[in-house]
Amino acid sequence: MQSRTFEDWDLPAEILAGVKSLGWETPTPVQLDAIPLGRAGNNLIGQAMTGSGKTGAFGIPILEKVEASGNLQALILCPTRELAQQVRVELEQLQGDKGLAILSVYGGTDLEKQAKTLDAGIDVIVGTPGRVMDMSKRGHIDLASPSMLTLDEADRMLDMGFMPDIMWVVERMTGRSQTMLFSATFPQEILDAAGEFMEDHRFVQMGDTELDLPPVKLFSIKVGRANKLWSLGRILIRQQQSEGQTIVFTNTKRMVDMIVERLAKHRIDAVGLHGDMAQNKREKIMDMFRENKAKTIVATDVAARGLDVEGVTVVVNYDVPNDTDSFIHRIGRTGRAGREGEAWTFISRDDIPQMSRIQGTYNLDIEEVETPELPDGIDRDPVRYRDDYSENADVFGMIPLKFNVGTSHGASKLSIHNFLLTTVRMDELAVGEIQLGDTESQVAIHASKVGYVIDGVKGKELLGQALSASPV
Repeated sequence: MQSRTFEDWDLPAEILAGVKSLGWETPTPVQLDAIPLGRAGNNLIGQAMTGSGKTGAFGIPILEKVEASGNLQALILCPTRELAQQVRVELEQLQGDKGLAILSVYGGTDLEKQAKTLDAGIDVIVGTPGRVMDMSKRGHIDLASPSMLTLDEADRMLDMGFMPDIMWVVERMTGRSQTMLFSATFPQEILDAAGEFMEDHRFVQMGDTELDLPPVKLFSIKVGRANKLWSLGRILIRQQQSEGQTIVFTNTKRMVDMIVERLAKHRIDAVGLHGDMAQNKREKIMDMFRENKAKTIVATDVAARGLDVEGVTVVVNYDVPNDTDSFIHRIGRTGRAGREGEAWTFISRDDIPQMSRIQGTYNLDIEEVETPELPDGIDRDPVRYRDDYSENADVFGMIPLKFNVGTSHGASKLSIHNFLLTTVRMDELAVGEIQLGDTESQVAIHASKVGYVIDGVKGKELLGQALSASPV
């Protein structure tokens, strides 16, 4: 029969105290399966999502075995500096007062300072593959020393091109007796690599992806690119009236900067986080967010890796991610510590195929809704809604407009065409096919000129008919 509490495992008092300090009451599913296997010294491959408790799943077996000696006994590799830092902080809490020296090792920090810390003696290293390899080549990390190796978010490390660095590290860990690998998904490359350096491993699989997700309500909003900021503004104004924090995800560094800048113009405070920022600035921003000194952070996927904050109640996918796994990582940032979270995804026309793939892959129940109404007491949008016709354009970017003039008024295709070119002063390339009706006609207009045409015909006449134009 499986243990159902941490006390049932007869863990050291220091670690039990650490568990309590983190507010963990009962083990998560991945912890229930993985911790006994890890404590027994098994090589382990575990399927675990962000927020599933995987740090505890590998952290408790490691911390129980490691002694405070100043000799490197365990190495944990992570895909990003942010995740490495997050794992280190959680392990520091989890060890209680055991007194282990735990260091995060990653790029963007002072080499000399890091080297001195390593040379002084470290029990556990949590690092990125590239910096661990670099510090090993410089003689500050003895890879033959640690007996335990953990690969955290192995699929992300594969995506980021780290597998050669990982294999370089693994080959030099001649004292390694236990390896634990955790991944949200298992591409064949991961399984092939694991087969090269892991023998007689045990496999822990959490089943359907849905089961690993925290309690999150999923919403999608169909909105054109021109009005994404308008929708975001409403969500953030709504959030300002709550105690919760928000993470806004975009696909590019440029978009992070643009959103933060535009929100500031509309008096909405947000901080940006991406890989082009100096490391000390990134850490300062992350600390601000963890301490709830910033309510909204706009970030790329890589930059936000490891940004696990219990106060996050809303995640916004400003851009639909380019891969399905990233979607799960994103929405897993909310709904922590027993709180119910919300994840909002903005879907433009071009996003529909990718969103369908994501929804089908994970069998997600995503409710399609309109942009939320303004909260009570607020009668003005922080960001102005813009007329956006591009979402309904054809492959050539044309939108049909309805004109209140037809053959019964003596109109012809030529007369309407000439009117638009001479009176409204349209570019000929922006005027497409004209379809005549008895009292109304349809004219294809390029999406970029639709608003201009609608305004341009007001107060003007054609063949004695006071004109108006409107989308079909």
